[in-house]
Amino acid sequence: MSTPSPGYPVIPPAHQQQHHQLTHDEAKIYALVVDLMDLSTRETALLELSKKREQYDDLALVLWHSFGIMAALLQEIVSVYPLLSPPALTAHASNRVCNALALLQCVASHSETRQLFLNAHIPLFLYPFLNTTSKTRPFEYLRLTSLGVIGALVKQNDNSSVIHFLLSTEIIPLCLRIMETGSELSKTVAIFIVQKILLDETGLTYICHTYERFYAVGTVLSNMVAQLVESQAVRLLKHVVRCYLRLSDNLRAREALRACLPEPLRDSTFSTLLKGDMVTKRCLATLLMNLSDRAE
Repeated sequence: MSTPSPGYPVIPPAHQQQHHQLTHDEAKIYALVVDLMDLSTRETALLELSKKREQYDDLALVLWHSFGIMAALLQEIVSVYPLLSPPALTAHASNRVCNALALLQCVASHSETRQLFLNAHIPLFLYPFLNTTSKTRPFEYLRLTSLGVIGALVKQNDNSSVIHFLLSTEIIPLCLRIMETGSELSKTVAIFIVQKILLDETGLTYICHTYERFYAVGTVLSNMVAQLVESQAVRLLKHVVRCYLRLSDNLRAREALRACLPEPLRDSTFSTLLKGDMVTKRCLATLLMNLSDRAE
């Protein structure tokens, strides 16, 4: 792409435009992107663009390739670091930075910008948010939106480079803590990320490589099962079962799970909850089969 002019968004290449004139909506999007560069108009532009991000497929390309825009979004993120400890994040500040995170999620989701996003190590800027423990709504919303960006990265099928990157960082301990202490929604996104890491061969090998890593993951999953007996949160249960099933694909982990798989997964504790969910029931049956002597 040609070098962009300061303050002007890059319009996607001609082959993507099919030589049509900018529509009114597209012109509005470009105007909002320009507004991100001005501190006096940035807040409104963040809000409007985060609302419209689903409507314009090339927004990720425009955000990434336009002069100064990614720096402006990172500036929004870094500006709230001082409010994290001691916890002083207001609802207003949280909403504003979450709108910036929503635009980063857009960049993380796009096939043409995802690798560039990783190469720039931008996910690391979100880790201070994932590392917070305050239970107030502004912090919970901030953690959930940050998890959404990482979730968008791992959601794709061709994500081995994403998994390699995440494994080189502290994402697993951060997700494990949220899986134990976060809201149900945050727990669901955090365990989805861990599940996606496990589904990758490198991720499974990494987690099962040392007893300490396996024990850390196994302990949190076991605690989640105990909580699920009370909460009956079916979405979380699906992910827990899939994580255990994937761990059972590793021979050393399978041996350990024979001794430490939580009892509620072995008996009929969740049978009512899973009544209509044939897929998860089948996953659970396969897990128990893997751990039985007949699996040898």
